[in-house]
Amino acid sequence: MSVRTGCAAALSALALMASGCHRETTRAYQPPPPPATSTAANNGGRSARPDSGADSTTVAPLPAPNSLGKPVSTEIGLASWYGPPYAGRKGADGTVYDQNAMTAAHLTLPMGTMVRVTNLTNNQSVVVKITDRGPFVRGRIIDLSLAAAKATGVYRAGVAKVKVEAFAAPVRANADPGGHWCVQVGAFTRESDAVKLKEDLLRRYTTAKVIEFSGPTGYWVRVSPKFPDKRNATEVADGIHPKDPAAEPYLIRTD
Repeated sequence: MSVRTGCAAALSALALMASGCHRETTRAYQPPPPPATSTAANNGGRSARPDSGADSTTVAPLPAPNSLGKPVSTEIGLASWYGPPYAGRKGADGTVYDQNAMTAAHLTLPMGTMVRVTNLTNNQSVVVKITDRGPFVRGRIIDLSLAAAKATGVYRAGVAKVKVEAFAAPVRANADPGGHWCVQVGAFTRESDAVKLKEDLLRRYTTAKVIEFSGPTGYWVRVSPKFPDKRNATEVADGIHPKDPAAEPYLIRTD
């Protein structure tokens, strides 16, 4: 082999090694709650997000932003995004989560609410539909699907400051206009701490439904008051003070 040929081969090998070492990193989020239709009982039953056999879903096109009218509420805060391992699993509204659809998770907006999310860093906007609950991280107000995160520039940043404008939610038959509310506490790093809190809450709230379940980032406890209005749920949340500094109570709406 000539010196020129040998040098060319060596340079090609170094180029391949350099390209193989470059990997893009992204940030994803914290776990959503279990489905609101969980059948876990107070006697130790667990509820986790069930897998679905569906590989994809048929997504109806969302309305154009100018056809939504005036927003009924506006909030500003941090947005994050979530993809795997939640792709293909059921969201809180019962539909299969498609990370390529324009959807999002929010703690308190009614399911089916149309929301316009604007990244305040680059002014890019997208309209999404609320299909899940989250994010369960202090300071974050919405979790975008992978597609919505890419459309707004949140994907590469991982977390970005956004404006969330919510429009009137669809009216459901026999729906309580005030909504159904509960409290979710977590994530606990140790299952024993979650179980202990569950047992304590069962003694304190004898008429409430209390479950303990696991998620990708830890263990969670959910309290559903007998009268699931926002006032009662708020009182429950204010009375919970976990010893685990990583665990916090979150007020969420289940409908």
